[in-house]
Amino acid sequence: MNAVYEKLMNCYQCVREKTDFVPEVAIVLGSGLGDYAKQIQVAYELPYSEIEGFPVSTVPGHAGKFIFGFIEGTPVVCMKGRVHYYEGYPITDVVLPARLMKLMGAKILFLTNAAGGVNTTFHAGDLMLIRDHIACFAPNPLIGPNIDELGVRFPDMSRVYDAELQEIIRDTAREQDVYLQEGVYAQLTGPSFESPADIRMMRVLGADAVGMSTVVEAIAANHMGMRTCGVSCISNLAAGMTQKPLSHEEVQEAADMAAKDFARLVTESVKKMGKWHKG
Repeated sequence: MNAVYEKLMNCYQCVREKTDFVPEVAIVLGSGLGDYAKQIQVAYELPYSEIEGFPVSTVPGHAGKFIFGFIEGTPVVCMKGRVHYYEGYPITDVVLPARLMKLMGAKILFLTNAAGGVNTTFHAGDLMLIRDHIACFAPNPLIGPNIDELGVRFPDMSRVYDAELQEIIRDTAREQDVYLQEGVYAQLTGPSFESPADIRMMRVLGADAVGMSTVVEAIAANHMGMRTCGVSCISNLAAGMTQKPLSHEEVQEAADMAAKDFARLVTESVKKMGKWHKG
């Protein structure tokens, strides 16, 4: 058996020994956004450390546990804290959680992150709907022998972010009076923030926001047939756009500023996604 697939299945078996909860929507909470988990009617919590072989987050603001429960009646599994490539994990470990949540039963993956704004019209605290991504700067998680049990060798990536889910998020933003930007997200490896020259390059390439996560998870989820959507919290303007040095504390401050809008947007969107998926 493929070693990556074997590890995934071992993690799945470990989870199933602890809970038989079947989610419909999987949510990944980005840096500084972990407090959203308080919106969930919790059925069970599972620390990553209790899953044998599971990668454990080491980043401040990432608690490191699965939360199983309900958002407005929709069964969800929520990652309170994710793992990143810059923490030293193989890229297959970085996407293992997304794959695991699909095996648990989730059909929809709702990705969130804190990102630097590249688009000059963005401001710290804005929320951005991810329409597409740039994947050139992070290792592709599908490199290596294809795991046929998960998906095809050469998956199409022309519609990674599901058009119907995007429309649900747009409609929800209008109804909840949440100001929502839209754009292209680029994942770089980190952990250092980008240089001003990096950011000028990103703008030329068509990126509106940059970060250190999300794209590889979206690729792995798409490979497995999950319907995926994503929202970035613009935590700061990227390097060179202001005179202020970048810091992780700034990320947390912007997430706090956007918390109420973020909570309303995610809660009401997930509620609609649950009804839409059943329908």
